[in-house]
Amino acid sequence: MATSVARAEQLSLNGIIHESQTKKLTDLPTELLEHILCFPVLKHVDVCNVSCCCKRLHDVCHGRGKVWEHQYKIRWPRLQRFYRQNESCDWLREYITRHRVGIQIRRTVESISKRFFTEVPCVGQVLGDSFAEIESLGMPEHFCEDELLFILNSDKRKSLTLKYYAKKILYFLRQQNILRSLKTFLGQPAEQQLALEGAVLVDQYCNPLADVTLESISQQMDDVAEKAKKMLRIKNPSHPSLRVTNSDVMTEDFELQRQVLWALNAVLYEQLQYKGNECDYYNPLNSYIHQVLLRRTGIPISLSVLYMTLARKLGVQLEPVNFPNHFLLRWCQRPRGSEDIYDFVYIDAFGKGKQLTAKECEYLIGHQVTADYYSAISTTEVLLRMVGNLLNIGKRGEGNEKSYQLLRDSLDLYLTINPDNVQYLLLQARLYFHLGIWPEKVLDILQHIQALDPSQHGAVGYLVQHTLEHIQHKKHPITPEVKRRSAPEHLEVQYSVGLIMKHKRSGYNCVIYGWDPKCTMSQEWINTMRVHQLSSGANQPFYNVLVQDGTCRYAAQENLEPHSAPLEIGHPEVGRYFSEFAETHYVANEELQTRYPEDMRETLGTVQELYHRMTPGSVSRNEASASDQMRHQFKSM
Repeated sequence: MATSVARAEQLSLNGIIHESQTKKLTDLPTELLEHILCFPVLKHVDVCNVSCCCKRLHDVCHGRGKVWEHQYKIRWPRLQRFYRQNESCDWLREYITRHRVGIQIRRTVESISKRFFTEVPCVGQVLGDSFAEIESLGMPEHFCEDELLFILNSDKRKSLTLKYYAKKILYFLRQQNILRSLKTFLGQPAEQQLALEGAVLVDQYCNPLADVTLESISQQMDDVAEKAKKMLRIKNPSHPSLRVTNSDVMTEDFELQRQVLWALNAVLYEQLQYKGNECDYYNPLNSYIHQVLLRRTGIPISLSVLYMTLARKLGVQLEPVNFPNHFLLRWCQRPRGSEDIYDFVYIDAFGKGKQLTAKECEYLIGHQVTADYYSAISTTEVLLRMVGNLLNIGKRGEGNEKSYQLLRDSLDLYLTINPDNVQYLLLQARLYFHLGIWPEKVLDILQHIQALDPSQHGAVGYLVQHTLEHIQHKKHPITPEVKRRSAPEHLEVQYSVGLIMKHKRSGYNCVIYGWDPKCTMSQEWINTMRVHQLSSGANQPFYNVLVQDGTCRYAAQENLEPHSAPLEIGHPEVGRYFSEFAETHYVANEELQTRYPEDMRETLGTVQELYHRMTPGSVSRNEASASDQMRHQFKSM
């Protein structure tokens, strides 16, 4: 406490007030005392101590005053947007709440690795219990998110395991909020549901860690609309759309509408160079509105949403058409109310805004369709098609983390919009069962399917039986194998976890996170990978490695060598196994060290030996620093 008072005294009046004059500190005006106690050198502990000195200082440091407001905003600047300017608030209470939330969140995140660690990557793992645990704490969500962001933004190369799980929790929490927003959106009257807002929600759900907001997207759309107005002014300086600020006011004159679409095409496709992405059509980025605006390319439905929104801002009503294989817009050429397909011009936003007749639309896809396919659809149907596209991309994926995540996200969205679709409910249950995640949720899904369609009892029964078996296995987990290098059967293992390696044949960079003394894969895998062509075949150590390209591979010892210039491996699962990147190698986290208790000493020895082989005097400053770090780690072991 004395230290805190001394700090305040030193700060006051540039040090004129000394320890011998402590009693005069309380005689200063309140405004000056607040100014002194808001100096950056004083922390919250100092303020607490100062406030305990006497009633006068206690009153100056009251909860709603400037001192605690300053402490709160300096420590957690991201939270300022949640408060109005000059808002009267109990800052001390807010500070205490945020502080306690931080402690609780950090404890929860730190405990996850111990509870969920598996040596083999569980693709698409969901930490359902931990998510529910955080939600059940009843803490303010913006405080939870702020603490998770604080963890993620800390030292880039340290606390990798903590960041790994903090990122997963933040991903989940944001998705839950977005789902709630989507349900609210779907509950609005159909005429109030705007396609752009729905598309932004889809984008946000699939990219919850990206900075995507309806406000930022709308601002970008307004900027494009302003460019179109400038172009329209050249065509017709007296056009009514130039004067209208309300986008709900539609232009009825067909010639005036035609001028708007001309200006829109000129700006979008000529000036801004938007185009359909024919070369990389099945890239999911083509479906995310913020990426379409950024990259100026997309697929028919995403470009149609942009085109339709911009036309509306300029006073032209266009309607979405769920045309097979190629999403379109339609523009009525007759008084409203007509449903004759020949009373419309069809606009291909993917094809630079080309205007088509009904017959030309059939040429576009190469076959005839019934009149039903030319009908306008609702915003909900637009979203179902958009999400359906993402779902198909996920199903076409390569079975890696990214494709499974996309499949899960798109299924969540589709079933939020259409919760009784038996086909996709069954797909979701099979996906979760295949990934070995959330068995309790799988049972809920299967029960729902059985209620909707009793004829699915065969598939449902099979999945129920095996899911119950999975739940039983979870109650009696198998003790993980501990692999000691000193064991006689492991003497041929040359490399250790944490070493950064290079594949001699394929040239990829990777880090070792596990090993087997002999190949443990099936004979089918061994034949497919032509392991018999290796000089030692399958009868040699094999290593589990995380590769720079985001894949996980199983590599033979003879194909690996330590990397001559170790580098960080940008793999999403690095944090599952390692707590730190130490310049020359990765430091295994507690869970991985438990599996391989003798490996870290071996890793440090291998790296030190590599540096000793270098010519004296060639060691750079970074390498010298890394060498010092290794010596420190040896001492601490």
